[in-house]
Parts: sequence; structure tokens; C-alpha cells
Amino acid sequence: MGRWWRGLRTAVQSQLSQPPSSLQSTSHQYHTIQAIPRECSGSRVSSRERAQGRIPAVIFHQSLLEKEPDSRSGIISRKRLLTTERKQIHSLLKSVKVPFFCSTTFALQIRAGSGSSVVLESGKVLPIKVHRDEESGKVLNLVFVWAEDGTELKVDVPVVFRGEEDCPGLKKGGQLNKIRTSLKFLCPAEKIPPKIEVDVSNLDVGDRVFLHDVEVDSSLKLLTKIDNHPLCKIVPTNLGTSEPMVV
Repeated sequence: MGRWWRGLRTAVQSQLSQPPSSLQSTSHQYHTIQAIPRECSGSRVSSRERAQGRIPAVIFHQSLLEKEPDSRSGIISRKRLLTTERKQIHSLLKSVKVPFFCSTTFALQIRAGSGSSVVLESGKVLPIKVHRDEESGKVLNLVFVWAEDGTELKVDVPVVFRGEEDCPGLKKGGQLNKIRTSLKFLCPAEKIPPKIEVDVSNLDVGDRVFLHDVEVDSSLKLLTKIDNHPLCKIVPTNLGTSEPMVV
């Protein structure tokens, strides 16, 4: 990791003397995460970054998370230790909405330094974890995986239920029991859906929507062997419960 950054730093050293360009947000840059390298990790380094208005981050290939050694063989980790701007990350979380942040891909630019016009590396990434302080809720660090076109990624896609205002079962006093709030798919990086929408507008009391009823792009593979499990069910109010029901 250190050799990667030091080698790039030497290669662009002559360019760093040029006046830095402005990184004020535009519609394109707003969704392009700007980051700079950091050579070290550890709690002290991370605390110093956060004190300066930045959020530590790390990027690597998702295959490094696999338990089976065979699935990691021949893969270059392309691990990068980075730091991002807190203001931009907060803006992205507000714009994309938290439930969909980890199912949305972003362009990334790794620059030689804060405000530098020199781009050391760029690509597309998918957030997989946002670590927050348990008490304050502040973002402590971010974890990304590379999401270049042509690669496949395992993604937990949020499930959104729509049509509740027209649902006959709810109008009769029933309750929507949301059994699954996300589904894990193996997705081509270029076709990751930010969310899966489930229409409940025609459900009556006792009706269910099953996993096999969900329509998605044919390139997505649902990572479950049992697709006849229900996603949701309209239950009578007197039997309603906020907990998933045994079906």
C-alpha cells in the first residue's frame, strides 16, 4: 500500500507545483467521491483525520471478503487506504438517502492532495459499510468495494413497499407485515438496482407477495435457494405484529 502511494507521488511530483483547480460541486462532481491517499491506518490516524473534517475510508475487491480461499486466488486486492471529505459524504448520504446508499454506485477520484488537480486513480465503487458512532451517530469511516463494469458483486438491495394507500386489505383494517426488508443479489456492477419495489396495492387480508413474484433484471441472481418465502403479508389487525411471522 505504501509503495503504491509513494510511487504515484514521485510520478506526479512535478505536476503538484501547478495551481490547484477548484473542486466546487457541480452536478457531475457532486456524485463523484473525491478522496486522497493516506499511508497509515490505526485509531490515532483516523482520529486525526476526523478532527480535520475528513472521514477515513478503505477500498478493495469484494472477493477479499470471501471465506473460500479458491474464490480469492488470482485476484489483485487493489486495496487503497483513503480519506474523504466529511461535507461531501454527508451531502451524498442526504441526497441518496441512507437505506439506498449501500446499493448505489459512485464514481471515485483519488487525487494527489486536498484541492489538487492531479488524479492518481479513478474508478467506480460501491459502499458496503458505513461505520457510525453508537451515541452520536457521526460517520466514523467508510468501506467500499470496486464496482467496475463487467464485475459481479453481492449486494443487499433494500425492498420498498408501494401502493399502501390503495391496498384493499389495509382499508379493511389489516396490517402490512413486512417480513423481508432487503434481498441479496449477485449483480453485474453496471446493473445494481438501488431498490426493489413491491406493489401491495391489490392485496387483500391474508394475501402475500413471495420472493418469486419479484420482477428484476434477468442478469440479477437472487442468492437464496428457497424462493417461495413471503416478502410481506396483509394480516388482520387483531393478529398483527411488527415482528416477522412464521409462515
